[in-house]
Amino acid sequence: MTSQAESSPALRARLAAGAAFFVQGLLFISLTTRLPQVQLKWSLDELAVSGLLLMVVLLAGVGSVLAEVVAARSSSAVVVRVGLVVATLGFAVLLVAPAFGVFVAGLAAYGLALGLVDASSNMQAVTVEHLYRRPILPSFHAFWTAGGILGTLVTLATSGVELGPALLPLLAFPVAALAAPFVRRDRLAATDATVDVPWRRIALLGVAMVLFYMVDTAATTWGPVYLDGTLHAPSALTALATLPYLVSTLLARAVGDRLVDRHGAVWLLRISGVVAALSLAVIVFAPTWGVAVVGFTILGGAVATIAPLSFSAAGAIAGGEDAGSSGERIDKTDQVVARFNQFNYVGALLGAVLTGAVGSDNLRLGFAVPMVLILGIIPLATQFAIIRRRGVPAGSS
Repeated sequence: MTSQAESSPALRARLAAGAAFFVQGLLFISLTTRLPQVQLKWSLDELAVSGLLLMVVLLAGVGSVLAEVVAARSSSAVVVRVGLVVATLGFAVLLVAPAFGVFVAGLAAYGLALGLVDASSNMQAVTVEHLYRRPILPSFHAFWTAGGILGTLVTLATSGVELGPALLPLLAFPVAALAAPFVRRDRLAATDATVDVPWRRIALLGVAMVLFYMVDTAATTWGPVYLDGTLHAPSALTALATLPYLVSTLLARAVGDRLVDRHGAVWLLRISGVVAALSLAVIVFAPTWGVAVVGFTILGGAVATIAPLSFSAAGAIAGGEDAGSSGERIDKTDQVVARFNQFNYVGALLGAVLTGAVGSDNLRLGFAVPMVLILGIIPLATQFAIIRRRGVPAGSS
């Protein structure tokens, strides 16, 4: 089984899915780290930015639903490529927009693509994880983080450059990813077969997803604005709210597979909830922007594995041995991953929209919302006992 997982086809599929995650992180963080510039260019306040983010989140939810429909009729490989094309076009439009209406149109197209790529790349990742027969989802999400780090570094290196045509070279990455060998699989001959999915179990995992994306979106979207407007960091350094957060996230995800193998997901997530709440308290009560950066750094490592382990657990439920034939497991897993991805956008609503709305006068109050709610991950941790550990039966904690 190990030799099969480490074979060239499996490795190529793993790297291809990783490329999709990388591009997603690169484009998303390249946009959010420049929100202060967007505010200045189009004369927007926090509530206006929250409205734009709400549009993106809602359209991403639509994209995720479309991903399920298209994947059911072809494959998630097709959805990934369609999503990358739409993301490239939408991002290009918002970069060159001569008027605010054109900018909004480009942002809308990007939001739709966000959902398409989110859902389909996670379908690809769960499929590859089943080939490896051990938890490797954290490493896929590490690709996303690596892309985000590159986007942050570009923002820091070009702090004097507006969100405009000068950033078009970034789009070489999604164009190149179109050629990646995404895994294609045999499907059921009858795609309209009824798929029995234990949604109640999956909904509990979805709550954990909501909590993660609430924190993650608040940090990556409002972190630069918080440093800029509340803590008065130098304008060239506001992206430092994001860079240390992503670096610590990447490190945690790089070792996440081994930590789950050694200690189990339940233990890891209980620790995550406690440390995340404490680090958000540091951010909320930070007297200076430097202290807040320390809080963001700790926060990234604390919450890093929640999302990938949520997808792992949902995929394990959908693709378990009782799921029927191989084709049935594929259809069932794709349906679960696409719908499970919707919890992403519920969390994004809380993190991006609610944080901005509550913190419209003072973002300290906005960050207090995830500080309290992230503690919910502690009682939810037991739902992750299903994740397979090498040498330990699934379901053991």
